[in-house]
Amino acid sequence: MGAAARVLPTSPLDQQMEDVRSRYPGASIRSEGGVDVVSIPGVKLPGGWNKTEAAIHFIVPPGYPHANPDCFNTDSDLRLAGGGMPRSAGLQVMPIVGNTLWFSWHIQRPWKPGRDSLLSWLAAILARFEARS
Repeated sequence: MGAAARVLPTSPLDQQMEDVRSRYPGASIRSEGGVDVVSIPGVKLPGGWNKTEAAIHFIVPPGYPHANPDCFNTDSDLRLAGGGMPRSAGLQVMPIVGNTLWFSWHIQRPWKPGRDSLLSWLAAILARFEARS
């Protein structure tokens, strides 16, 4: 018998999740009650935090990829290295995930579906961790 045929992604979100999984193999997307949540465990953090890695979670908004992701969540116990709460962050119960630390973080340029993707949103999140505040 020949090799099994690979099923191709059927939507921009499916394709972009494949791209995310190629960089973060543990990444998943779960849906419940009309809410889609992307979760990426074990993301390496730069210095300045009380942990060396954390999970990242974010909601894929209805209308994606034309509507951009906004804000993200991580482990509820993530803090700055000195123990302080990061700026523009607070504890939140997130759909599907549970208790998290929510970051009110937004992209700094207009979102363009032909240019931006889940990976560019992740790059923006990682830039927030680099800011360490």
